[in-house]
Amino acid sequence: MSKILTIDDSALSRRMIRTILEDGGHTVVEAGNGLSGIERFSIEKPDLTLLDLTMPEMTGFDVLDKLLKVDPEAKVVVVSADIQQSSREMVKTGGAKGFINKPFVADDVLQTVGQVLKGGQG
Repeated sequence: MSKILTIDDSALSRRMIRTILEDGGHTVVEAGNGLSGIERFSIEKPDLTLLDLTMPEMTGFDVLDKLLKVDPEAKVVVVSADIQQSSREMVKTGGAKGFINKPFVADDVLQTVGQVLKGGQG
């Protein structure tokens, strides 16, 4: 199906999202921080990127900005335990196509990923 890059400093979160996405038929590549995520994005050219907001050194907001400078058409979905409406609005204003809450619910993840891959909002 699709190649999805997940950028998250939590190995547990990456493992959980990998399982959900691979069970849904997707190929997953991973990065453990913002800088390596930007590098992987440039090399792998994923169909979609899942991006954690809270990471050391480079926040998800910073990574989102840089990914969209590399590719203004990039499909990025923010993944976070931050449930504040203001955070959701900031990432959507910043160019994210969707938002997935942690902890993950497999059906919600696959539904959002599917919507965004089809060109919608998640």
